[in-house]
Amino acid sequence: MAYTRNAITATLVPSEEEREAAKASLRLLAPNIPRNHTLTIRIVDEQNPDHETALTLPTQATQILIEVLLQMAEGNAITLIPLHAEITTQQAAAILNISRPSLIRLLKEGAIPFRNIGTHRRILLRDLIAYQERTAAARTRSLDELAAISQELGLGY
Repeated sequence: MAYTRNAITATLVPSEEEREAAKASLRLLAPNIPRNHTLTIRIVDEQNPDHETALTLPTQATQILIEVLLQMAEGNAITLIPLHAEITTQQAAAILNISRPSLIRLLKEGAIPFRNIGTHRRILLRDLIAYQERTAAARTRSLDELAAISQELGLGY
């Protein structure tokens, strides 16, 4: 899997060999990483085994590494997108798991901020994530209310 700097379009799909390598990495890493700690990795040059370097990853980078390895081990494609990135309506719809026309309706209703570049709409990923979090919180509140009502009525839910 080659590294590509264009994080918006770089979707990494692990090969079977990479899936197995990710599983092996997780077996080594997971039991040895206390939650919310930094990780120091020794890097050994295969060409020159005497040359060794230590690399310390910050806590969040360690958490991201573990999540990436988990996803790779399961064979899932991975795309890293910085929060400040602007994405297309098609990308935003895919992230929300809705159709593009449904996303356009949300944009027109003002539920998600966007800007026009010519005839194209662009959405800040952080605005899309904020919308996703708001709707998830509202959904949780609604489910809690329904559960409370069903308990009051003795429906057993």
